[in-house]
Amino acid sequence: MPQLPAPDYPADVRARLAGDAEEIVGRYPDSRSALLPLLHLVQSEEGHVTPTGMRFCAETLDLTTAEVTAVATFYSMYRRRPGGEYQVGVCTNTLCAVLGGDAIFAALQDHLGVGNGETTEDGAVTLEHIECNAACDFAPVLMVNWEFFDNQTVESAKRLVDELRAGAEVRPTRGAPLCTFKQTSRILAGFPDERPGATEATGGAGPASLAGLRLAKGETPAGRVVGPRAEPAPPKSAAGPGGTHPSSHDAPERTAASDPAHPTGPVPGRPDPAGAPEDRRDDQREEGR
Repeated sequence: MPQLPAPDYPADVRARLAGDAEEIVGRYPDSRSALLPLLHLVQSEEGHVTPTGMRFCAETLDLTTAEVTAVATFYSMYRRRPGGEYQVGVCTNTLCAVLGGDAIFAALQDHLGVGNGETTEDGAVTLEHIECNAACDFAPVLMVNWEFFDNQTVESAKRLVDELRAGAEVRPTRGAPLCTFKQTSRILAGFPDERPGATEATGGAGPASLAGLRLAKGETPAGRVVGPRAEPAPPKSAAGPGGTHPSSHDAPERTAASDPAHPTGPVPGRPDPAGAPEDRRDDQREEGR
């Protein structure tokens, strides 16, 4: 932890943030409830939550810096050190990992020359692996500044980060147009996105997510349930519009590599937890009959 007390903001910056903070605090009957959006506000100033930002939050809400620090270090959406303009998160939770998220994350580390939580030399991209993005039916999923990039592959993910670093216009699969991390933080603090057309863009669920709802309403006929990869793909007549099922892509990886210490499936040579080889366990089962 840095030495406290932290330095204050310059007078002009503090005055500007104080006006924004007053608006945020006014939304809540208990000022303490404004801490989360205030942390997003100070993050929008410097790109991460600094000791100065935590001091500002504490003084604004009449809290201790320890109380503010406890919250700022608990939630992963608050950065505690400088990062890139675009935070690229690769989901490596179960479904995304098995469908290729692990391969994508490993490829991006090699392609960008950075590790988890590190930033490229040009300050454009911070790469991290993240837990569930709540978009499993579009796995594997990446998020850039919390906007969705669905159904990714190693090649599409590489192309995405290259375009971000080149300053090209990048459009999320769904949701609002992409903006910088600082701009995203200000929006998360509760201030309107003033870019033309941004508020009209929908960030709603895609067709795969809504399939169950449509079935419940009787809007579409029930689809055929098939086993994973063992059976042929459903015929086009059962696949829906365009002849493709929204979640029918196959897994490029045999298993997840997110946790090498706990691989899936049987591991040859691993000792039995009970200390007995397989044939002894069989004998013991026979004796117990």
